[in-house]
Amino acid sequence: MPEQPRVQTTEGVVQGRRRQGHAVFRGIPYAQPPVGALRFAAPAPPHRWEGTRQAAEFGPVVPLSLPVDTGPPQGTDWLTLNVGTPDPGAAGLPVLVWIPVGGYISAASSDPMFDPAVLAEAGLVVVTINCRVGAEGFAFLDDAPPNRGFLDQIAALEWVQRNIAAFGGDPAQVTVAGVSAGAGSVAALLTMKPARGLFRRAIAHSVPGLHSTPALAREVTAALADRLGVAPTAAALRDIDPWALAAELTSFNAGLHTHRESWGRLTESGTALCPVVDGEVLPETPWPALAGARASGTELLVGHTRDEFRLFSVMSGRQGTFTEQDAQTALELLAPQPHGAQAYRAAFPQAGPEELVETVYSDAFFRMPSQKLAEANVAAGGTSYLFELCWTTPVLGGALGACHSLDVPLAFGTLDSPVGVQLIGDKPTPEAIALSNELKEAWVRFVTTGDAGWATYRPDQQLTRVLDVESETLPYPEQASRRIWEGHSPAPFDLS
Repeated sequence: MPEQPRVQTTEGVVQGRRRQGHAVFRGIPYAQPPVGALRFAAPAPPHRWEGTRQAAEFGPVVPLSLPVDTGPPQGTDWLTLNVGTPDPGAAGLPVLVWIPVGGYISAASSDPMFDPAVLAEAGLVVVTINCRVGAEGFAFLDDAPPNRGFLDQIAALEWVQRNIAAFGGDPAQVTVAGVSAGAGSVAALLTMKPARGLFRRAIAHSVPGLHSTPALAREVTAALADRLGVAPTAAALRDIDPWALAAELTSFNAGLHTHRESWGRLTESGTALCPVVDGEVLPETPWPALAGARASGTELLVGHTRDEFRLFSVMSGRQGTFTEQDAQTALELLAPQPHGAQAYRAAFPQAGPEELVETVYSDAFFRMPSQKLAEANVAAGGTSYLFELCWTTPVLGGALGACHSLDVPLAFGTLDSPVGVQLIGDKPTPEAIALSNELKEAWVRFVTTGDAGWATYRPDQQLTRVLDVESETLPYPEQASRRIWEGHSPAPFDLS
């Protein structure tokens, strides 16, 4: 039996496991458990340890605010990461750091969809991280630093800089990546001063336009604390069990629409707590920061799916039920003001309520923030590669279309993971396998060289890789939406 791989980190020795031609190390702490006096604080440096620490099991998951049973609490060592490496004895391998955050309410690096096996086989060192989400990471408290989830991500990237060479990785060749709120995290990291120099490239799939003003965030946190009968302070919330707090946020999120009058657009997002443009940790949203050259451009691979909103309408059982009133509400709340609602009706004259709802939700929450990030990054002197996934998954008779997060199991090559099976089917078609290979190869090439393999995005041509059974590079496909949103960055949610 070959000896299990051991690596000396700055905090101590870790022992991982050999697996399918690569090595994995799991549950390595990059900061101290954020509980007790450290709860709602900035992440504290990890403790050192003597002897060899076993790194075979994933660390416990941060309390998640999801409407599904996530099982019993597993412990409080939430700030851990995992490393998959082709060879711990190698040197100079490119590194991918994956931020598995969804909706700013979940972060589970143990999800089999993020298994590093296929990417490690292709020569990448893959790091997946756990970080604080929900109230632990994003509740706006006057006696605690804001955007703690982002501070955790920076602490994890600092760990990578200190340690990744010991796992065969090159600290100068780090790409930070994520989908949905993970991509929103990547976009924020592009503009945050403490993150400068911690990564070289970025991958952002389905960037969300989810940010709050301090005024709104303060009111939302006060309403959540009020449900628990405590003051909206870190000092008071520290007495609430973290899992009870997460469960309360889940039911709070489910009733957001009741606050539509005062909280406006936020109530359509499904998530009450999101990053706060606090002026300090997050000085401004990524689009104006980059477009105004207050942040430097980078090498960026960014894109979205064609039917972003379809996943949510199908999973909620709403698909096929949207009314003219639903369409009018969506247009009034989400289309850019003052003339966006009329512009959508003019641009899509044949669209019924269902198509209008789907188009405006997809645009406001994912498609336009992604396209505009490509554009803003170029304005900041960076290089952008834009894609749109247009392949319709065959599951549910094609009802999901090219839905939100369909691209993730394709890129990781994890078609057989539970989410992969749910989105792509038990037996992937030859088209699915070919598309997975294309997206995976684009990732590997980009992480290794900074070139995704198709023409760069330029504002005059707007060339975009359209991923489908027959992929091709074309001018950006969603031109009608792009024109409606011209001159409008995704603005932070505010009190209405």
